[in-house]
Amino acid sequence: MTLADDRQFPAGLAAALANPFDYAGGEGVDFEPFTAFLSAEETTDWFRSWTGNGELRGDDFRVFGQDGSGGYAAFWLVRTGLPLADQPVVFLGSEGETGVVARDLAAFLWLLADGFGPWEAATSYEPDRAPRPNDELVALAERFAPDQRQPAATVIEQAAAEFPDFDDIVMGLCR
Repeated sequence: MTLADDRQFPAGLAAALANPFDYAGGEGVDFEPFTAFLSAEETTDWFRSWTGNGELRGDDFRVFGQDGSGGYAAFWLVRTGLPLADQPVVFLGSEGETGVVARDLAAFLWLLADGFGPWEAATSYEPDRAPRPNDELVALAERFAPDQRQPAATVIEQAAAEFPDFDDIVMGLCR
C-alpha cells in the first residue's frame, strides 16, 4: 500500500484515540476523535470548502478528529516518502485557525498526554494554559514513544519552528 492510499490509523494513534477526551466545561481537551480517517472524497470536499478553492484535492491530509466547532486535526503529508507516523500533525479550525501542533505522531502522543488537544495547541487564546497530564495517555505515550518524552510547550514550539510558513501556505490556497 502506498502512502497516498494509506487510510489505516498507526497503532499509537488508534490507541490514543480510543481514550475519551474530557472537555471538562472548557478546562479540558476540546477534541472528538474519529474512528477512522475521513475518506479521500470527504477530505477533498472539506478542504475545498475550507479554502473556498474548488480546484484543490485533499490528498495531503489524513483527517482523524475535530474540535467541538468542527475544526479538523490531520496528518499533513509534507515529508515525501516518509510513513504517516513521521508526518506533522496540523489543525485547521472552523474559524480559520491554523497550526502545526506536533512534528510527528510521537510528539502528538506526548501533547495529548500533557492534556492538550489539537485546538489547544494551535490557538493562542490560552497561552499560559497549564498542563493537565492524563495518566492513561501518558502510559500510551511511554509505550509508543518512550524516548521522545517532552512537555506540550516544547512539542508546540518545535512544530511551529519547523513549519513556520504553514499558515501562509494554507492561506495562499484560499480563494
